Amino acid sequence: MTESAVDDPNHPKTAPPPQPAPPSKTKSHRWLWVAGLCIITAVVGWFFISHRTAQESNQKRSTLPPALVVGTVTAQKGDVGVYVNALGAVTPVYTVQVKSRVDGQLVSVNYVEGQMVMAGDSLVEIDPRPYQAQLTQAEGQLMRDQALLENAHVDLERYQIAYSKNAIPKQQLDTQVATVHQYEGTVKFDQGQVDNARLQITYSHITAPIAGRVGLRLVDPGNIVHATDANPLAVITQLQPITVLFSVAEDYLPEIRQQLTANQKLSVEAFDRAQQKKVATGTLLTMDNQIDATTGTVRLKALFTNEDSSLFPSQFVNARLLVSTERGATLVPTAAIQRSAQGAFVYVIQTNQAVAIRNLTVGTTDGNVTAVKGLQPGEIIVADNFNRLQDGMKVTIRNTAPEPQLGGKPAKSAIGDAVSTK
Repeated sequence: MTESAVDDPNHPKTAPPPQPAPPSKTKSHRWLWVAGLCIITAVVGWFFISHRTAQESNQKRSTLPPALVVGTVTAQKGDVGVYVNALGAVTPVYTVQVKSRVDGQLVSVNYVEGQMVMAGDSLVEIDPRPYQAQLTQAEGQLMRDQALLENAHVDLERYQIAYSKNAIPKQQLDTQVATVHQYEGTVKFDQGQVDNARLQITYSHITAPIAGRVGLRLVDPGNIVHATDANPLAVITQLQPITVLFSVAEDYLPEIRQQLTANQKLSVEAFDRAQQKKVATGTLLTMDNQIDATTGTVRLKALFTNEDSSLFPSQFVNARLLVSTERGATLVPTAAIQRSAQGAFVYVIQTNQAVAIRNLTVGTTDGNVTAVKGLQPGEIIVADNFNRLQDGMKVTIRNTAPEPQLGGKPAKSAIGDAVSTK
């Protein structure tokens, strides 16, 4: 359309373009409801999903195993003994079977079974009257022969004076000298008879030859005993001191001989049959002079004071001979050391409460304590629950009492009584 047509009033006017109708109120309210419903649905869905996720998380957390609780022990620096173990038997230094040296009737038994006696204490009395009668006879014979000897001496003096005056021949004097010698011999024989009778009386009073413990009574008063009887009247064993005999392999002989040659006192400990309780402590006395070719062992003898009578004759014991001492070693309880195909190891507690496997070189074992290499004194290692441990696992340390001191002497609570091996 031209500009003139627009300005011309006679030109017919065209109608204006149609305008869009305003939206209705019902349609706009519908969109608001849809939007609100979507928001509500989204909120409810988010709440449901988050609650479900929290429940699953709690369930997973509840199914996780709790942290493993373990006991620990600290590696310490100390001394450990190098021991040789052996089986031994308690042997008295002296054992005496008291027998009668005379024949006669047993009058009394003066000891109590199991009594400790001293040397010289009366044990048994045998009827001494027959020997007292023999003594009386011997003394009478002696007195008679002494009188004959005195008379012979008087005659000899008389013959000597007569011979000096040529009143008797020389042969008569010599005969009298021989008679004097004969009576001197008779008197000496009679004196021996007297001494023998007195000795028989002494033998009828039987006393303890050594100090020790008397065994059970073997005879009763009233019985007739003989010097030739095979059974003794009593048996006495010395208990203080007492010895222990044990055998060790010949491989240890050079080391033991070296210590004995240097006049070193080697300690020997006697343990009970279960190797749990130490019975007594003594020193090595000596060794045998040859090796048993059938077993390849040599016998050793140890001496014990046995003041408390803890060792009993013929008792079986486990002997531990201290050959040397390893100084300044790193000590851990033997039970804490684990073994695998790769060797010995322990679980070390790290700073983040996780365990780590540490390989070790195991050295001397002294009872429940072992000297190791590859671990430093002061490091904390796991002492139990090894079957559930894994490398890198985090653990909770159990509160325990203060650890005993390792080294020197075995600690009772952590390492127990020492029963060593070499």
